[in-house]
Amino acid sequence: MDFLANHILSVVLFTPLLGALVLLFIPREMENAHKIAGNVFGALGFLVSLPLLRWWNPGEKPFSFEESAEWIPSIGARYHLGIDGISLLLVMLTTFLGMIAILSSWSAIHQRTKEYYILLLLLQSGMIGVFVSLDFFLFYVFWEVMLVPMYFLIGVWGSDRRLYAAIKFFLYTLAGSVVMLLAILALYFYAPVPAGGTRTFDVPTLLAAAQHFSDPLKVWLFWGFFFAFAIKVPMFPFHTWLPDAHTEAPTAGSVILAGVLLKMGTYGFIRFSLPLLPGDGPLRSRIIHIVIVLSLIGIIYGALVCLMQKDMKRLIAYSSVSHLGFCTLGIFALTPNGLAGSVLQQINHGISTGALFLIVGVLYERRHTRMISEFGGLATPMPNFAAIYLIISLSSLGMPLLNGFIGEFTILQGAFQVSKAWAAWGSLGVVLGAAYLLWLYQRVMFGPVTQFANEDLPDLNLREYATLVPLVILAFWIGIYPKPFFALIEKPVQKIVEQVNPNFYQAEHTKLPPAEFHAAAAETK
Repeated sequence: MDFLANHILSVVLFTPLLGALVLLFIPREMENAHKIAGNVFGALGFLVSLPLLRWWNPGEKPFSFEESAEWIPSIGARYHLGIDGISLLLVMLTTFLGMIAILSSWSAIHQRTKEYYILLLLLQSGMIGVFVSLDFFLFYVFWEVMLVPMYFLIGVWGSDRRLYAAIKFFLYTLAGSVVMLLAILALYFYAPVPAGGTRTFDVPTLLAAAQHFSDPLKVWLFWGFFFAFAIKVPMFPFHTWLPDAHTEAPTAGSVILAGVLLKMGTYGFIRFSLPLLPGDGPLRSRIIHIVIVLSLIGIIYGALVCLMQKDMKRLIAYSSVSHLGFCTLGIFALTPNGLAGSVLQQINHGISTGALFLIVGVLYERRHTRMISEFGGLATPMPNFAAIYLIISLSSLGMPLLNGFIGEFTILQGAFQVSKAWAAWGSLGVVLGAAYLLWLYQRVMFGPVTQFANEDLPDLNLREYATLVPLVILAFWIGIYPKPFFALIEKPVQKIVEQVNPNFYQAEHTKLPPAEFHAAAAETK
């Protein structure tokens, strides 16, 4: 028990990898055995992560469950793991959605099932590794390892244009990764070496050293990391790989891609980009305004493009561009509400958009088409499906008492504290989100059954209920009682804001609006 408590992050990290190794020894022709083993290790991956919640007790240290061991001492790379409240939520989202995505594949994948489940489990380990690594070298290894399974999942089990989508995904992400590698090396070599010590890739050490770099150097480092994370989110105008990858990927691949992979970009912004912002001045102001403008364009542009889509999956893919724009808006507002709302909205997006892709997968398995024009009146043959689909749509558009509302409201509140214009443009994205989601639901579910093939479509089966109902429960839980989620991220959010925007707390302490506080501070100087 002590071993488990001391190495719980390693157990969570390598359980899916163990499942992939077990699958290697199952003969290729035993298709059902592949499915059973894949689902067993998918569920086990989630179960072994539950003690993280049970044992979570953040103290004075910034990271909990830390593990550190020598790995490549000649270059200063260590096997260093640890999580804070933000990482914890993202790890739980990864293990939970991974389990559901694997279960959703039961009747969808019939060829090369052995390789399929191995790649899904490898992808799971890679994503968890990104969220728990506290060594830049280790982080980069997991960041790159994650690329390979997703490339093959799209390229082998995807739709008609799968090779084009897989190569585009790989090249875009790899381009960002190379620039990030240069930024990591710059951090590594510019950080001072302690007397008698050696260089290190340790994340807290290098980010602390970066606080003493010159502002021009910080700006170059910021943009180096920003480029990689903006592609992964993806922010406008780096988003063009996303609709193709989402549309061509198998259902489980789309769920993982939307639910978890995109959050690696927003996590990178929070963990690495914010500490590299230059000090107060025109440089910082210019950077913040550029990122906020790109976020607002992404929110509105993504929503408008959704209104023009004919393919359900492509529509939901573009909705991710809009929803992730809210997350980056909250992050770079540099306020506690904006940052906390952004983290919660990342979890919300994983739940709601992951469920929407599962819903499209249910229809695709029955009709083998994703075109909106091929559906209509499905509420008649599939009433239970219609009810769950409506709840998830309302969750995604931000209806009160569902999860999306809490996240969007908190982000807009945080943005409003800095600029009323930012909040106003963001609110337009909420309105457009309701427009495309409700219009899609109305065309697919309401009215008479327009296609003969839709008249006798079966309603949800037990396995499909098992994938969708937990997501519906989570949507209501976060929407009605979000306190436990905010409690997890309160301390890390406060620490980040104190570090990157200390004037905010000073302004709050003086009870003056930020603009008046800065004016008073200037007069004092």
